[in-house]
Amino acid sequence: MKRRFFLKSSVAASVALSLHQGLIRAAMADGGQVVEADIQAMTLDGQEKQLSRAAVQELSDSLRGNLLLPGSEAYEMARLVLNPDINKFPAMVVQPLGAADVQLAVQFASQESLVTAVKCGGHAFSGISTCDGGMQIDLSLMRNVRVDPVAQRAWVAGGSLLGEMDFETMANGLVTTAGSVSHTGVGGLTLGGGFGRLARKFGLACDNVRSVDIVTADGQLRRASFDENPDLHWAVRGGGGNFGVVTAFEFQLHEQDREVIAGRYMFTPDKRADVLRFVSEYGATAPDELLVAPFIGAFPGSDPVTVLGIVYSGPPEKAEQLLAPIEKLGPVANTVKTWDYVALQKSGDMDDPRANGSYMKSGFVDTISDDLISALLESFHGDPGRATWTSFGHCGGAINRVPYADTAFTERDAGHEMFSFVGWPAGTDGAPHIEYLREHWDQVDKYTRGFYVNDLGDETQAEVNANYGANLNRLVRVKNQYDPANLFRLNANIQPTV
Repeated sequence: MKRRFFLKSSVAASVALSLHQGLIRAAMADGGQVVEADIQAMTLDGQEKQLSRAAVQELSDSLRGNLLLPGSEAYEMARLVLNPDINKFPAMVVQPLGAADVQLAVQFASQESLVTAVKCGGHAFSGISTCDGGMQIDLSLMRNVRVDPVAQRAWVAGGSLLGEMDFETMANGLVTTAGSVSHTGVGGLTLGGGFGRLARKFGLACDNVRSVDIVTADGQLRRASFDENPDLHWAVRGGGGNFGVVTAFEFQLHEQDREVIAGRYMFTPDKRADVLRFVSEYGATAPDELLVAPFIGAFPGSDPVTVLGIVYSGPPEKAEQLLAPIEKLGPVANTVKTWDYVALQKSGDMDDPRANGSYMKSGFVDTISDDLISALLESFHGDPGRATWTSFGHCGGAINRVPYADTAFTERDAGHEMFSFVGWPAGTDGAPHIEYLREHWDQVDKYTRGFYVNDLGDETQAEVNANYGANLNRLVRVKNQYDPANLFRLNANIQPTV
């Protein structure tokens, strides 16, 4: 259970459904692009430049996929991300149909020193999968999943969405960790770490990456695995999109029953502290197959909520005993039931908060301490004009058993990932809501460390560097080798030193 289940919004439903479906229809209908004039663009050093009509036309003619320019319907669809408060205008959008198209796009962007954004699912809260004046590489036409049930492997095209991977793998009784919203992009989730309902059981998404095909900043297509370009393989497992455009992932799969037990226990607001203390204690000893995730929220027109979400993916006969301690807390209701796993993975799709204006902060904690609980509850305030919530994802289990230095992901010892969120209707002034959340986070931040790179917000470069911890120096060396000009900088950026 993740924070994304709880915000009910018709805007979220319409955007989440129409954005990804409409992209493909509009793009395929647009056909080839005729470049009628020079294009004004933005370089990596913040300077404006003119791209010659001939050069852009040559790029367009070279692609199997689409080159989209301002003025076309397909461009207007492609430039959008899920957060409607993000309204940026790339100089061009390239929609590759394969790795060769990605190479051509990256070579052009590198040659012209263009600001470059890479979009898979468009979920990033801060809108880093689009840009003003640069090139957006939109991978939405590169979606395919192939499963080898004997080898227990899945090969996933770089633009694929999590729901597509879940559908194909579970058809063979296999899964890998895959987030909690099915229209999330596989690439963005995996490169930054990749939490999900089964992460305690099978590790993060990045822990299950056997190899990638990746186009680096020089336009070369490389394979990175444990045996081939191992430093690059290490870096993409937690280092985000710093090193190139991944065109294909090879995932380790695991056997998993199709039916799991999941749902929410609801408590009265006066139980907030009790629920948080319980999760801190019980979560530390829970088996890998059980995820317990508390959530407190306040939404316009509704009473405050205190929820404990659970997912249990182990033997069904053990569920009652494992969940009995939660019943002793005195929930007033629950929705716990048996779910089809693929249906559960889609169950939060309509509630995804990024289809509203939104702002969030995240951090990791070892335990949900009494001091943190006091600071959280004292600074948590609802408001009729906004949705406000805080949740704690459940870490531990297989996540913590991966040695720190084995991947670029750093927060191996954390017990929980903490998220505080505020959302407001799209098109309204978000400034007072952002100010509230910053003031709230100032009160709880001292009890957390780091942040989840997939939820990058307004962290400073110093905070980003600190977040990579003891892995930073090695990440910088890999960045120096594969992206010395920092072409791929719209991320939790690892700045090169050459």
